[in-house]
Amino acid sequence: MFPNSILTLAEELISACKYKGMRIGTAESCTGGLVAGSLTTVPGSSTVFERGFNTYSDQSKNELLGVSLEDIYAFGAVSAEIAAQMAEGVLNNSPVNITVAVTGIAGPDGGSPEKPVGTVHIASAYTNGKIRHQQCLFLGDRQKIRLDTVEAALNLMLHQVE
Repeated sequence: MFPNSILTLAEELISACKYKGMRIGTAESCTGGLVAGSLTTVPGSSTVFERGFNTYSDQSKNELLGVSLEDIYAFGAVSAEIAAQMAEGVLNNSPVNITVAVTGIAGPDGGSPEKPVGTVHIASAYTNGKIRHQQCLFLGDRQKIRLDTVEAALNLMLHQVE
């Protein structure tokens, strides 16, 4: 189901978090749970992976993660601000040390000149208060954009752990 590049990253992240005694939480919009799915593909991931939030709608981002509806309206659900709030929301609502959040436009519809299909914002929050953000523009069909997002999210978390 997942390409080897994603499985390798998931294994590396699980191993690094086990070594450091860390727990992972995810918040996903455009990937619909694929980041969590890639992590739980790894045998023994239950010692590290705590939970994942599938927050596809604006309302779920607000209700489950505390994302500001006013900020969603101001910046759009696909923005650095919302990705960061999603990542912090997982950290604040879960017994975890590190989080990742993804929000984007996987297509084929929904893009605009300002935010074309393939625009993705990824944020990772860490208990030390450090938040990393990455904006990406992935090319390809819906499935490729979603898998590229998973790979980028795992990479971002791995850099947080190191």
